[in-house]
Amino acid sequence: MTKSGLTPRHRYELIGKSLANEGLILRGGFNFAAGETPPPGPSAATAKSVLLVGQAGAAPWPHFLRWREKQPQTVTNPLDTWSRQVIGAVADEFGVRAVSPSDRPYLPFQQWAMRAEGLKPSPLGILMHPQYGLWHAYRGALLFEDEIALPEVQEAIHLCDACVEKPCLKSCPVDAYSVDGFAYQACLAHVRGANGVACRNGGCLDRNACPCGTAYRYPPEVQAFHMASFAGL
Repeated sequence: MTKSGLTPRHRYELIGKSLANEGLILRGGFNFAAGETPPPGPSAATAKSVLLVGQAGAAPWPHFLRWREKQPQTVTNPLDTWSRQVIGAVADEFGVRAVSPSDRPYLPFQQWAMRAEGLKPSPLGILMHPQYGLWHAYRGALLFEDEIALPEVQEAIHLCDACVEKPCLKSCPVDAYSVDGFAYQACLAHVRGANGVACRNGGCLDRNACPCGTAYRYPPEVQAFHMASFAGL
């Protein structure tokens, strides 16, 4: 039994249920190894383990919209603010520490995610998931000061390895993504410009060209929200 009176398995299940009430899911986790320098846990002692929190598809969107309707229009970074509140409440409930990808100094969320789920980056930089494709995200993490019992992570099938055509590198009108990386300024200028309507209204054309995980593709209004956030519109 843990100091909270719950077995590790029961605690994991209850955390998952609390997150599910807001459309979020646990995305795996791991125990930090000896020699690592993890961030502190809830009491400022070094964390021993981490659970990633995120989403598959647009499941959190209705929950986020209901929250947003009650907020002042001036709230900045609303999705990040909502995520912090939801994950923070769960952390308080279970006596752990919540952290966010936007915390500074930045925490290695992508490395944590790859380690927790055995994923690899796609040519767009987004981690490719064997079920969700590119339509998933990590919204935060929970840090524990005790070790958690999780099955050993197996490296996931990397769908990009079997993709010969690479449509994700051929659909952008300004070739923002290439084997050389992401041309941030070219993408930004296009999205903000007169010819960027399709991207502003329906999301990244390269991302949408990927044939994997299409059942989880974000609806156009969700993609438009993220694009407006990216472009500062």
